[in-house]
Amino acid sequence: MKFIGTISLASAALLMGQAAENAKPVAENNAVVISNEYVNRLVAEARAKAANAKPVTATNTVVISTEYINRLVTEARTNNPSVKAVDSRARAATLDVDAVRTWEDPMAMFGGSVFSNRGFDPAEEGDLIYGVEQKLPLWGRPKLTRRVAEAEAAMRAAEVNYRIQQLRGEITKGLFLTALAETVVEIGEQDLAWLEAAAKATDNKYRVGEAVVADTLQIQNEVAKRNDSLRTDRRRFAHERFALNRLLNRDPTASWPSLKLPPVAPAIPLSQKLLSLALQNEPKLKVLEQEIRQAGASADLTRKSRLPNVSVDIEGKQYHGDGDFRMGMFALRFSLPWGNRDKYRKDYERDKERQKSAEQEREDQVLMVREELHHLAVEIEAMRREALLYDDEITMRAAQALSSRLAEWQAGRGTFRDVLDARRLLLESQLMSARAATEQHRMLADMLLWTGLENLESLTPLANEAPLLPDHEDHEGKP
Repeated sequence: MKFIGTISLASAALLMGQAAENAKPVAENNAVVISNEYVNRLVAEARAKAANAKPVTATNTVVISTEYINRLVTEARTNNPSVKAVDSRARAATLDVDAVRTWEDPMAMFGGSVFSNRGFDPAEEGDLIYGVEQKLPLWGRPKLTRRVAEAEAAMRAAEVNYRIQQLRGEITKGLFLTALAETVVEIGEQDLAWLEAAAKATDNKYRVGEAVVADTLQIQNEVAKRNDSLRTDRRRFAHERFALNRLLNRDPTASWPSLKLPPVAPAIPLSQKLLSLALQNEPKLKVLEQEIRQAGASADLTRKSRLPNVSVDIEGKQYHGDGDFRMGMFALRFSLPWGNRDKYRKDYERDKERQKSAEQEREDQVLMVREELHHLAVEIEAMRREALLYDDEITMRAAQALSSRLAEWQAGRGTFRDVLDARRLLLESQLMSARAATEQHRMLADMLLWTGLENLESLTPLANEAPLLPDHEDHEGKP
């Protein structure tokens, strides 16, 4: 990003003009020669005052890069509570797979019999009863139960990856917003220095009769408004750092280095290769694919529930008097599910509908991936053009226009309001350039999320791919 502090200095110096260099001050005991050196000193004092108003932060400067983002993502991977939550759910699902049992716990039984005088002789029949019942693992139910648990574990693992990719995007966009907020503050401080220097010089010109009172009042208003807006910009800058600390679970007052925006990135057209990468790697699609598998496994398990539960029962009897064994019994127990056949069918249809719902959600996500990539490709290219236009052309012309307006006002051929209007255009061009570059990189972060890629270097080779749709080309057929 180009900043034109030297142009501001030259403009402030030109504001005074060589004609006022020998002007006599009003008070002899406060004699000042309004020269280029004097104006430069005013600018330096104003910048020092603005610098002293800034919070104390780290002095090093960092250009936002993939390496820096990876470092922060690694930190957030272990500190961010939302990532810890999905990690815990994934571990719980993995433990659930290991907890699937092939054999259910057997059921033990112990009791006794009471006989009347007209009944059997307990010494012959036995009056103590004991036994055990074991449910049999039939119909492949344990295997299907394990499949359901494995599908759940795979889905939770995909959710972990999805959340990490989301967090990467949030951190990346947070870094760019912080860098933009810092740039806005720097531009505001530069403008405040210019305004304060111009206010002092205009006041001196008014004292010697070379400026009207309206010009003095107008520049004082501009200084007051800039001071107020700069205070707001600094607080917004502090909030962006506060938000970054929240993502990393750092102390809210933790310091950050000075962040600088990287150069404008190339445009990434919607190509067949980009779309294929997205449909193969998009994190939410992977979650939905695992959800479909889980729903299918649950439906298969539910279909087996209409089959009877079978268990083996072994019982024995003995007499308490001598403790001898009297009788044994073997039985095969099974449920009779046919009376609820309709209910079991409804259960199965319910799970199949859930599977269809997951499949339709995936189809909708595929369509959304296509739409979002098309939208991002259009906007990334537009933000690139806008950033380059303001940075390379409009800002320079606005600076030249400001110098021209200053010269015209100094020569008495223009108004001071024209000078202030030219200054506003210059500030707007600087801010628009920074905002367009920031917005392009934020959209690139979104594109990385939609494609499942991790860094801009993975996207850059796709800039040379042929556009999939003709509306990504100009009238000459050039991308």
